[in-house]
Amino acid sequence: MLLTISTTARPATDLGFLLHKHPDRVQEFGQSFGTATVFYPEAGEDRCTAALLLDVDPVALVRSRGKTSADFSLSQYVNDRPYAASSLMAVALADVYRTARGGRCKARPELPGRPLPLEITLVCRGGAELAEGVFSPLGWAVEAQAVPLDEGFPEWGDSRYVRLTLRGTLRLADALNQLYVLLPVLDDNKHYWVAPDEVDKLVRAGEGWLREHPLRGVIARRYLGRRWSLARTALARLAELGDDTEEQLDSAVPLEADTSEQDAQAPDQDATAREPERATRTETEPAPDGPAQEGATQDGAAQDPARPKPLNLLRREAVLDTLDRLGVNSVIDLGCGQGDLVGALLSRPRHTRVGGSDVSAFALMIAARRLRLDRMPDSKRARLELFQGSLTYTDKRFAGYDAAVLMEVIEHVDPQRLGALEQVVFGSAKPRYVLVTTPNVEYNPRYEFLTGMRHRDHRFEWTRAEFAAWCDSVCAAYGYGVSYEPIGEQDPELGAPTQMGVFHRD
Repeated sequence: MLLTISTTARPATDLGFLLHKHPDRVQEFGQSFGTATVFYPEAGEDRCTAALLLDVDPVALVRSRGKTSADFSLSQYVNDRPYAASSLMAVALADVYRTARGGRCKARPELPGRPLPLEITLVCRGGAELAEGVFSPLGWAVEAQAVPLDEGFPEWGDSRYVRLTLRGTLRLADALNQLYVLLPVLDDNKHYWVAPDEVDKLVRAGEGWLREHPLRGVIARRYLGRRWSLARTALARLAELGDDTEEQLDSAVPLEADTSEQDAQAPDQDATAREPERATRTETEPAPDGPAQEGATQDGAAQDPARPKPLNLLRREAVLDTLDRLGVNSVIDLGCGQGDLVGALLSRPRHTRVGGSDVSAFALMIAARRLRLDRMPDSKRARLELFQGSLTYTDKRFAGYDAAVLMEVIEHVDPQRLGALEQVVFGSAKPRYVLVTTPNVEYNPRYEFLTGMRHRDHRFEWTRAEFAAWCDSVCAAYGYGVSYEPIGEQDPELGAPTQMGVFHRD
């Protein structure tokens, strides 16, 4: 299968800098299912074209499939995968153009931020109507020419394939991320098992465009292998509030509401991440080279100043800034989820001891993978302690830190168990500082389509007065003082979307 990217922006050969692939070289990249080759059919000042050719090895692909594959034995070897762009092409594109997708170019740092006139060609499944529906709202001029079933027998009609040409002016990184998401959507047949971490990939690649897409429900469902539970999670996070907002998701999926075979037969992997206390806090995956730095996107590119920062990023920045201001050296993230804050803390040498604890073993497994514990330098690994634990049971491992962070945690705890959490954190662990963030329910009317609480696992959401009353009761019981800081865009009447209490003990 072949995908080409062309530009006419002078000098057109700047495309090589953006893709990090030299026009004078032919480069091969091994994949688990074949070989991806990058070459340039043309490379001039006026026009430059980069081609990504994917040669699928059917034997390697069969070996990577599980025993429960729905393919019959012959169809695993005789199929259209060598000819039509699919989820296989998306995987190869993500690997070969990883740095370009992140919007990074060390040699020419000004290039990634420039919109370029682009033309992209490929053959894909899905039909002309779906191709038009998913690409046109993103500003592409779409030309989708149906491929005849057999050119020798035109009376047989058209096949399910189209020769797709996209023309538009946008950043190359945005174009690549859109292709990464939408190729599997058109293919509608992912070749690998769809795990919960695919939600993170979808949200990250869809940043800035997927939330407002009129077919976002269709895109989420097809990208996630028609697993409604995962699609619902993805749609809830696309409000650019991390894990805080749950919209009317049923109305966001106007098409394809059928129950898929995978939904019916496969265990709900989301359920493994949920424990009685609270749902796993999930935000976005750290960049390939480490946790995201302030002012950068999760892929490592500079934050677009025209886009508002997601609330989950604003929360993390507020917590990190407060910890810096307090001058603490050791910090534990209680309810660390998948390790976003832990990774950010480890990137700061001043934090000589960093802890992360969560009730979900599944979340900790993902955190370990994202933090790359197996490849982490010994000096950094010695600063980290990652372990499973419940905030309603005394655990000596919680103690000994200068500061503890409970970021979007308390609202996941049943109200009748908050007393146990208070005793564990403020009475037993007793760090000098405790930072607690939680949603401000007064701000919820600002979210147009929000019904109920911001997340289906929230046990409660407090007003500013209710949060202050709880903080005051904790201070009276355990000898702490507290100050308050708003996080996010403030409304003169409703306050900020997130409220943070900073507890201190003299």
